[in-house]
Amino acid sequence: MKTDTQRQARSITQQILQELAAGRKNQPLTIAVGVSNRHVHLSRKEMDMLFGYGSSLTRMKALKQPGQFAAQETVTLRGPKGELQRVRVLGPLRNVTQVEISVADGFVLGIGAPVRMSGELQGSPGVTLVGPHGEVAIAEGVIVAWRHLHISPEEAARHGLTDGAEIAVETQGPRAGVLRHVKVRVSAEALAEIHLDQEEANALGLGNGDRVQIKSNGPKVA
Repeated sequence: MKTDTQRQARSITQQILQELAAGRKNQPLTIAVGVSNRHVHLSRKEMDMLFGYGSSLTRMKALKQPGQFAAQETVTLRGPKGELQRVRVLGPLRNVTQVEISVADGFVLGIGAPVRMSGELQGSPGVTLVGPHGEVAIAEGVIVAWRHLHISPEEAARHGLTDGAEIAVETQGPRAGVLRHVKVRVSAEALAEIHLDQEEANALGLGNGDRVQIKSNGPKVA
């Protein structure tokens, strides 16, 4: 038979566990940052033209998102005004070639690239890509990547986040600030990570692996 002391001890223990659980639930969500420099995603067609028919990407380093990697292969981007050399190709190959640059890169190339989510290429400017086996001019496909959060469906549900929504995140440190209009990208097997370009990261003093805190989330923006 349990004594009053045992009952009291069990009650206190349960209360502590409940408070700890509540505290964890109310803790703000912090997410690691991944900083993206300029890079290129190639289709099979452009891969053949730049690196030779039937060529394949050589894996150099795995990226955090499952299945994605930085390749040893690089290309030169040539625009109306100038060029950028040794621009890294990321794998695997895609259905459509896409070039992601910074605003400053656009000044160098003479291209006014729009801020877009990956894959939203209609109406974007083109550029010439130069590889070791040839060159190809794409009519469209150059963007400045919209800052975004990769997250799995399970984790998104736990935190009340939905695909396509916009959130704000807060950074700490000497250059602390708030980034708004961070789009949520929910996909199976995604690992939670905020993707910023080099300019955004530099402005806030952030590097790969630094953590930012989600401040709010809102409705999907059309």
